[in-house]
Amino acid sequence: MYFKQFYDTDLAQGGYLIGCQQAGVAVVVDPRRDIGVYLADAEANGLRIAAVTETHIHADYLSGSRELAAATGAALYLSDEGGPDWRYPLAHEPLVHGTTFDVGNIRLEAVHTPGHTPEHMMFLVSDLPRSEQPVLALTGDFVFVGDLGRPDLLDEAAGYVDTRFEGAQRLFESLKRHFVTLPDHVQVWPGHGAGSACGKALGAVASTTVGYEKLTAWWASYVANNDLDGFVAELLDGQPDAPNYFGRMKRQNRDGPALLGRREPLTEMSAADLRAA
Repeated sequence: MYFKQFYDTDLAQGGYLIGCQQAGVAVVVDPRRDIGVYLADAEANGLRIAAVTETHIHADYLSGSRELAAATGAALYLSDEGGPDWRYPLAHEPLVHGTTFDVGNIRLEAVHTPGHTPEHMMFLVSDLPRSEQPVLALTGDFVFVGDLGRPDLLDEAAGYVDTRFEGAQRLFESLKRHFVTLPDHVQVWPGHGAGSACGKALGAVASTTVGYEKLTAWWASYVANNDLDGFVAELLDGQPDAPNYFGRMKRQNRDGPALLGRREPLTEMSAADLRAA
């Protein structure tokens, strides 16, 4: 299995390319709109991008999922959970809780983990020649290193009222049902790091493990003690104001950012060229 994180420090955003070298195919999860980095890395490693997916409808950056699928002919897998307001109108392969798809010898299982957003998916990744058990969890904006995705963005950015409380409760249930039940060794690779506005106290290191988060994360004792009220109060306390553009960005990503197509390289201009212009 080939695995690489692409981290944009300006966005504090992580996307992932996972490849099967034997079959020469790969999947990209949560690509940003500058798709050149994924195309170049796949080519350098003899991989064809056969699938593209994302954990949820992003609010903080324009997604490159549609662009990358169009450029490569890859299948586009998107969540069909979350209700009619949060379903993608784009043509896609639908993902519901428990859906699996294989890319060569790599298997991804979509796990519906609402809370940050209604349609959110976590992807459990298995390297089938070694084991059908997951080795990686791509958690998107569900579980970060040391923190959780904020549940108030529909209120803050999309014009909803008091959905933060339901979101916090659903996040608590997602943790209980789908995260703390995973084996401790599973690696956790989130969608954001320190500096992102999608949480309030994200860690600066790139990854963690399920077991380490259960031992050290602020939320772990609330879940272990089934203390929903304490969890909700702590989660909602001190969340920063969401940037104004988040609401517009979510609508654009849901409906599909306009395709850019092939772009010619930028021309470097000399001082003389600029004077003449």
